[in-house]
Amino acid sequence: MSFDKELLEILACPKCKGELTLTPEEDGLVCPVCKLKYPIRDDVPVMLADEAEPVE
Repeated sequence: MSFDKELLEILACPKCKGELTLTPEEDGLVCPVCKLKYPIRDDVPVMLADEAEPVE
């Protein structure tokens, strides 16, 4: 995948407005506060709370 890492500077968690981190596999963005992973599909982050998956 070729996710544009510069997007991390402007993207925020839609739920808490906190910072996001890219997963090592670059398949999602994780909010450490909400413990949610937002998927990246076709190099586009899906920033919908309904699409987020819980993480440990």
